Amino acid sequence: MSTATIEELPLTEKHELQLGYLPLTDAAPLIVAQELGLFTEMGLSATLHQEISWANARDKLVAGHLDAAQMLAPLPAMSTLGVSGIRAPILTGLVLSKNGNAVTLSQGLWAECQSMIQQRRCDSSAEAIALILKSRSSPLTFGTVHAFSTHTLILRRWLRSAGVDPDRDIRLLVVPPIQMVDSLRSGVIDGYCVGEPWNTVAVQRGVGAIVAFGVDVWSGAPEKVLAVSEDWHNRYPHTHLRLRVALLRACAWLAHQENAATAADMLAAPDYLNIPKAQILPSLAGCLRSHLTDDHTQIADFHIFSGERVNRPQLTEITELINECADLMGKPVMDTQALAERVCRPDLYDAASPYLKA
Repeated sequence: MSTATIEELPLTEKHELQLGYLPLTDAAPLIVAQELGLFTEMGLSATLHQEISWANARDKLVAGHLDAAQMLAPLPAMSTLGVSGIRAPILTGLVLSKNGNAVTLSQGLWAECQSMIQQRRCDSSAEAIALILKSRSSPLTFGTVHAFSTHTLILRRWLRSAGVDPDRDIRLLVVPPIQMVDSLRSGVIDGYCVGEPWNTVAVQRGVGAIVAFGVDVWSGAPEKVLAVSEDWHNRYPHTHLRLRVALLRACAWLAHQENAATAADMLAAPDYLNIPKAQILPSLAGCLRSHLTDDHTQIADFHIFSGERVNRPQLTEITELINECADLMGKPVMDTQALAERVCRPDLYDAASPYLKA
């Protein structure tokens, strides 16, 4: 990969940026870029806004209240298609992270699953869920962060691995990530698929137990992307380029394990996630506990933040996301290739990558 100097970057059209994120560990690229002064190095003054839900972040992006946002990987395509609550062309030229999710069950449901496994009635929690559903007159309720999210797709894959029909056998409830643990504790939901740190928080508080890591269900699943509206990119292409370079550098910094503790300190601050560092560090270090009595388990590639195969948007991956979302809609997407090419812009990654080490 050839390199270029910062001085060679075209002048920015806009200096002050409003950037959206959700309180999740994989918001780290935006927070790290802010705390390390990487936006400033690019001649940008960024203000980070914590949003309550993905729909809220998407709507503010479309309305122009945000210049760019951390976004669920399927949402640019679904928003461009107009099936996720609003129709607006959104694109991405940078993947911020892959993996990072887990499936967590309430303490009571997990204990029931463990009992069935110990009795050798089944071999896994997913199979136990299938047996429990057969004995119940009402379905279990699972939380997900958005109807069209990688979390939903991972949850569906996990359930289907045990013969559970996610369209018939369970209820799916959209819950903001920050509200997942309380919803599990209060019995509103029986389990959920969410990004960190909200699985670790449930474990540490004795509210739930992790039964599946997303990386084991779908390794290398695209998770969060940098999203901008198509119109914003066309108006501010040089600003967008500088923004991508700053975030690419943050992602590269996060790839070094020796930076995990420092990154956890940054995220734990009151201005950001505002929770103990001990609830953030496990996933950044790739060393998590499934339940309170469990030893820490090393999970390879739990979060992946950096690398060309990570940060460069892949048409094949976006197409796979579109097709799985079409399964959710119950009908195929017309001209999937054209939609993928509109929202997935590897050329924008290619324009930024030479400045990564400048």
